[in-house]
Amino acid sequence: MSTTPANPTPATSQAIDPEKWRSLFAPLSVIEDSLVRELAPRPPCQPVALLEAVEYAALGPGKRLRPLLAWHACEAMGTPGERSLPAGLALELVHAFSLVHDDLPAIDNDDVRRGRPTLHKHAGEPLAILAGDALLTRAFELLAFTPLDSTEPTRRLAELDAAEPALRLALLRELASATSAMVAGQVWDTCAGLPPHLAPIEQLRLIHVNKTGALIRAACRMGAMCAAPLHPGDLRLTAITAYAEAIGLMFQIVDDLLDVTQSAEHTGKRTHKDADAGKLTYPAVLGVEGSWTEVERLHTAALDALQPLLPHARSLADLAEYLSQRTR
Repeated sequence: MSTTPANPTPATSQAIDPEKWRSLFAPLSVIEDSLVRELAPRPPCQPVALLEAVEYAALGPGKRLRPLLAWHACEAMGTPGERSLPAGLALELVHAFSLVHDDLPAIDNDDVRRGRPTLHKHAGEPLAILAGDALLTRAFELLAFTPLDSTEPTRRLAELDAAEPALRLALLRELASATSAMVAGQVWDTCAGLPPHLAPIEQLRLIHVNKTGALIRAACRMGAMCAAPLHPGDLRLTAITAYAEAIGLMFQIVDDLLDVTQSAEHTGKRTHKDADAGKLTYPAVLGVEGSWTEVERLHTAALDALQPLLPHARSLADLAEYLSQRTR
């Protein structure tokens, strides 16, 4: 992934500091290596075709935004980001599952994802469906059995400290809740059932707080939870959650803007598809300029939410800036 955005969007007029982005994305090599290790074949034996399809979906080009958010949220709590790896990798596998199924002919019917054929075009529709199922299952298996102290990745569950089960259960609950919300958002976006009394902008928010925002929110919260014991009313968790909700919606608005302002060659996926499908989008409801204004508002809200966590949360602030001006 390129760490220096080309052509800053109207969301910012500030000069871009390449060194800032290099530092921000430094954990990606560790995240990638850990993802490869977690997807390595293990007993019992599985079909080679399934293993290859899972690797194609999960190890291909991608932002790795969710594990990166978990990493930096963990650091914002004053703990090394490596502690968040099991949570971040589980989130990345759920995200990969959602893309595989989203691209299927019965849903969005996309042929290109991240600049290459979607999984159902590469390996066939039946295998894509089953690989998506395997990715989702593997995410929960990872959180259930992988040591939460990722500094010793070869240790297994039987060797773990007795204090870990409570955290493991909390992470599993957070991931399950976010995954359910994501699926609900996909249904509202793709099928039907939006509450008719809501204004279009409220319907948009309902869709994307769930479809896009739920996993981003979970990434930040799970990263923070990996760092320290947190109760629901903890002000640090409240701050992380407010930040995550702001950037989750901001991410989707920028996605909608890229869909109408960038080419398919640049973004690595089909553009103008939402308008062609008659879906609600932020540019359609607010206009392009109004959508950028909302991006700026949410960016500011994200930074404001982080104030109680500074200076440890500086990387989260930088990531919000990057996401507000990304071009793909």
